[in-house]
Amino acid sequence: MSDALINGLAGAGGGIIAQLITYPLQTVNTRQQTERGLKKEKSKLGTIEQMLQVIKHEGWERLYGGLAPSLVGTAASQGVYYYFYQIFRNKAEAAALERRKLGVGDGSVGMLSSLVVAALSGCVNVLFTNPIWVVVTRMQTYKKNLKKSKSGPELSTAQDEAVLAAAEPPPFGTTHAIQEVYDEAGVLGFWRGVFPTLIMVSNPSMQFMLYETMLKKLKQRRALSKKDNSGVTALEIFLLGALAKLGATVMTYPLLVVKSRLQAKQVTTGDKRHHYKGTSDAILKMIRYEGLYGFYKGMGTKIVQSVLAAAVLFMIKEELVKGARFLLTNKVKSKPP
Repeated sequence: MSDALINGLAGAGGGIIAQLITYPLQTVNTRQQTERGLKKEKSKLGTIEQMLQVIKHEGWERLYGGLAPSLVGTAASQGVYYYFYQIFRNKAEAAALERRKLGVGDGSVGMLSSLVVAALSGCVNVLFTNPIWVVVTRMQTYKKNLKKSKSGPELSTAQDEAVLAAAEPPPFGTTHAIQEVYDEAGVLGFWRGVFPTLIMVSNPSMQFMLYETMLKKLKQRRALSKKDNSGVTALEIFLLGALAKLGATVMTYPLLVVKSRLQAKQVTTGDKRHHYKGTSDAILKMIRYEGLYGFYKGMGTKIVQSVLAAAVLFMIKEELVKGARFLLTNKVKSKPP
């Protein structure tokens, strides 16, 4: 089994587990990102309160809306990303060794090369998996009709109308989301938001550049202190993954909001402020009607979710890779000469 395939499968496994743990936070965050509000009109509800509101009025299952296609998307994204990341990195390492023979560099992959490798892997991943994430966004932002308590007081008319205006009749599954996207824009509708998403490959690029750099420095320190160079613990991997993701998320969050706005259901009638024709139109309308705050809606939730998910993913991926290599090594040793 090739090293690229091992990393691809380990990345897919780690991504699925991280997704299961953090999915309710993802759903709430996507709803926060796609809220259309005027300047200085901030949500009064925190993340936990919003989760409780969804459970109360729509049922707990709405926190897991789109989970099935999301798991498929996560497995595909992580598998594709890590597979091509390892292939491109192997080529970068080979090129670095060739340059060393010519007296250029120390034979290691530098920060710029790591950034290019991660960016190329991210672009391949985006082009393959964008349709899945369009469907997931539709399912996460879909809202069921309110559940009204028979014994308790009903919501005020204003609140009731506001929620019902955004609600759609259930059921709403994966096939409904696919049909909705196709009816709106045909096949090309499944690549809505692909432009900001391609730009957003800078997020995992920065994430992996920071991660690889910190991991390299940690191993170098271990080597200097005469410790085993590979003796990096799962907790250290967890913390390095969290720090890398935190830095990348803060820098690229506005693009994530634009992408979610484009992939969510478009309002084709009524208020034109809520209808986006494309990336530039979305950015200009958000600046005009919502100000800079609009680009950072739900950022607190995203930081918690993405940092936790990335830390879990890195930790599990590294453990799976170690386990797979250990099993393969023992299998080779056990074979008779």
